[in-house]
Amino acid sequence: MHEHDERTLEASRLLTDALTPGDLDQTLGRITQAAVDVLPDVRFASITVKHDDGRVETVAPTHETPVRLDAEQYALREGPCYDAATDSVHVIAPYLAEDTRFPRFAKAAVGVGIEAMAGLRLFESRNATGALNLYSERRGSFEDLDTLAALFTHQAGMAIGYARQVTQLKEAVATRQVIGQAVGITMERFGLDDARAFAFLNRLSQDSNTKLRDVAEQLVAESGERQGG
Repeated sequence: MHEHDERTLEASRLLTDALTPGDLDQTLGRITQAAVDVLPDVRFASITVKHDDGRVETVAPTHETPVRLDAEQYALREGPCYDAATDSVHVIAPYLAEDTRFPRFAKAAVGVGIEAMAGLRLFESRNATGALNLYSERRGSFEDLDTLAALFTHQAGMAIGYARQVTQLKEAVATRQVIGQAVGITMERFGLDDARAFAFLNRLSQDSNTKLRDVAEQLVAESGERQGG
């Protein structure tokens, strides 16, 4: 077996071990930490999320350095990570100091010891786009990242998909619980049966153009304040 194949196989094994199922926040943190542990020359990692309202934020950073440099890219609207989250699928910058695509950002990055970067698109959904940001202190890093990047983004994408299902399930359970509490409060307050209490809450939701869960949460909170007072 060739050395490259052996490295890919070992990376696959390590990724499988690292990207164990969890909720979304846990999974994103495991992805960035696995990038540092598994991918060659990666010193720091983070994830850029671009929301459908245009807001851009950094999540799951492994160090404060990517937080600062990600923010610099957002401010300048320039850089491998910013481009990977907003325009391109993968953006590789092995020699950042000489990269004419990012003249302003490159100066800031090299100034704190970052010589190479890569932005890898991780996911796209109706509400957001996410990219993995890789930072290296070695010039020339990421030139031969293609195979490992494809492997990493594939496994990370599967982990994110699973985590979303877990998160959505937890949210659904929490929604059902809070609506159940609100139905109980309404039954007691107005002397209604459960069907009429639910219909009452649903009508409040429609009339106020507010999600049923938000109506229920407000009612539960107000009931708690009354009891506390």
